[in-house]
Amino acid sequence: MGEALQAALTERYDALSQSLRDRLLGFVLAAFDGLAGHRDEQAAAFLDRVVPVIVSTQAQMGQITDAYLSAMLADMLGTTAAPAGVVLPEALRGTPPADVYRRPFVQTWTALANGHDYPTAVEQGRTRLLSITETDLQLARTHAAQQSMTRGGAKFFRRRLTGSKNCALCTIASTQRYRVAELMPIHPGCHCKPEPLPGNRDPGQIIDEQLLKEAHDAIARDLGESDRGGRAPDYRQVIITREHGEIGPLLAVRRQNFTGPDDIPGR
Repeated sequence: MGEALQAALTERYDALSQSLRDRLLGFVLAAFDGLAGHRDEQAAAFLDRVVPVIVSTQAQMGQITDAYLSAMLADMLGTTAAPAGVVLPEALRGTPPADVYRRPFVQTWTALANGHDYPTAVEQGRTRLLSITETDLQLARTHAAQQSMTRGGAKFFRRRLTGSKNCALCTIASTQRYRVAELMPIHPGCHCKPEPLPGNRDPGQIIDEQLLKEAHDAIARDLGESDRGGRAPDYRQVIITREHGEIGPLLAVRRQNFTGPDDIPGR
């Protein structure tokens, strides 16, 4: 079927994954907003209510990702689609989910201790909750994709951008090829999806030179054409991958250093 089938598969997968994301975020944020307070007892009740739903939704993200990639690989290779299922650990980060989803409350308490008023503190906790939930859904996608593509025999993949707006990190990273043996680097708020590259021959590091040039030119134009040395900033040398202790490979900007747990975005 080729491009037509692959486009249809992608459209369907994007719709399903966006629906999962929207429903989970709506549920989790509504549960947080509906709390009578944000003390230990409310935190415990919140965790009892939302963690099972979060873990279940992550498993669903894994299932639809496996089905999507199995069908894509089958079409690329001329074989039969055979999604065999993926196994995702409940603790995607290697940290118990209850500990992870208690962090928005810790964020709230910390903000109060630092002198913020209660509404501001709660809003900080809510923002932390949103970031954690989105990041964990993306982790479910990348872990499932690695299992599915490995089983399907793919060696290389690319990041496929989603939506009409994408950040510079994702845009530039989407022009590179990645090895299936390595998890796709993400960042908080990232919605990119892994897409297998046909064949087992290494296509080279840069697979979309034109998009890379356009992204570089746009960033240089927006941020200024020259740096201290009088040269245009080359963002192809700026965006790198760092290893996050929980999330794994994380897209970052060169010279952006993590100095402690509180400095890691999206924890």
